Amino acid sequence: MTNAVGIDGIRKRFGRVQALQSVSFEVPQHSIFGLLGPNGAGKTTLFSVVANFLKADAGRAEVLGIDTRNIHLLQGRLNILPQDARFQQNVPILDQLVFFRELEGSTRSQAQDEVRHTLKQVGLESYAKRRVGTLSHGMIKRLGIAQAFLGNPEVILLDEPTSGLDPANARQIRDLIKQLQERTTIVVSSHNLAEIQELCDHVAILDHGKLVFDGTVEEINRADCDYHLSLSRALLDGEFEQITSLAGIRHLKIATATTPSSPDYIVTLDLSDNEHDLDAIISNLLVTLLALNVTPRTLSRGRSLEKHFLEVTGAANQTE
Repeated sequence: MTNAVGIDGIRKRFGRVQALQSVSFEVPQHSIFGLLGPNGAGKTTLFSVVANFLKADAGRAEVLGIDTRNIHLLQGRLNILPQDARFQQNVPILDQLVFFRELEGSTRSQAQDEVRHTLKQVGLESYAKRRVGTLSHGMIKRLGIAQAFLGNPEVILLDEPTSGLDPANARQIRDLIKQLQERTTIVVSSHNLAEIQELCDHVAILDHGKLVFDGTVEEINRADCDYHLSLSRALLDGEFEQITSLAGIRHLKIATATTPSSPDYIVTLDLSDNEHDLDAIISNLLVTLLALNVTPRTLSRGRSLEKHFLEVTGAANQTE
């Protein structure tokens, strides 16, 4: 698969703080790529280097095969939503976005049609003539997203795109991002692990400026897949061993905050072997439980990405 973004050995220091330490990874074309990391991990710094807002001390970033130090060559092909996008407070949002499109070469009529369409997509159509200073934080966030979606960009960088949005509007933005994937590569920085797991097919995780993971969400899910299992009664020792001996079951343990009479378990599946089919493993598990006269009340998938994130950043040990 062709890569839309290439990060090669980027280093950036601010005084004594090494913000980025030889970070390298690639973003496949037409992917939705998640950039994760704790506060201070270097996500925004990396975005700023790719957008040429900051100069790297070493290394290079390429977008669509173009070194971003020549950012002018990417005009109209790369759009960016910074974490704290700013707009003129006393200018109507329609006028501001139309002006941006005119700078890109659109006629005023073309720009107005495109901007109104984009504002409708992000739920701001009825606010087109409102001044930015009258908008709420969530509306300003949606305005920034509208600006990033204008035109026909081949790559879009979104830094915390749903931060500050209520669940309904956040869902709307996620749905729109998914629709854009067919024609655009999107890199999303977010603290919302569930959101990244839902949206993205690839993930890079930064921790203290270092790249600690780079791969597909499918790889994470296949390597370590947790399910929460609620049963009608506790398993006896022999029954416990019988479940753990099933093909595709890596580990079984009692969940925390559970009751002895109606315990919850965490079942970790081993999907690293392609011969272990998820549906077959689950079916065999349920059939075995019923044969033991144990009724499964609920079976729900855990957040594999969250678990992996905590492990690779070292936060799992800090929370125990």
